[in-house]
Amino acid sequence: MSDEFKGRALDLKKEITYADGAVISKMLLKKESGNITLFSFDKGQGLSEHTSPFDAVVQVVEGEGAFIIDGDLKTVKEGEMIIMPANIPHDVQAAEQPFKMLLTMIRSEK
Repeated sequence: MSDEFKGRALDLKKEITYADGAVISKMLLKKESGNITLFSFDKGQGLSEHTSPFDAVVQVVEGEGAFIIDGDLKTVKEGEMIIMPANIPHDVQAAEQPFKMLLTMIRSEK
C-alpha cells in the first residue's frame, strides 16, 4: 500500500465515487494493528450479515445508512457514527439512498 493519503487533508466525500448497483471500497490505511477503509454504497446495495472479531467504528460521511446489529435496525445519518460490537452479527444497507461511510477497524487481543 502506498502512502498517498498520509500527511494531507482528505475530503472524504470526494475521495470515493458511487457506481451503479455497486459497493466500492477504498483502503486509506492498512496496518497490522488495523485498517481505515472508505466505502460508497449505491441505493439498494449493502454488505450481507457477518461478524467481526473486533469492534468496528463507522462514520457516515454522506447520506444515510441502515445498520442491523443483532437484529436491531439503526439508521445512521451523515455526521453520525456507530460502533458495531465484536462477534455480533451485523449488516449494512443503503436502503433509501446512496451513502458513504468510513470504517475504522482496530485489532486487539481481547
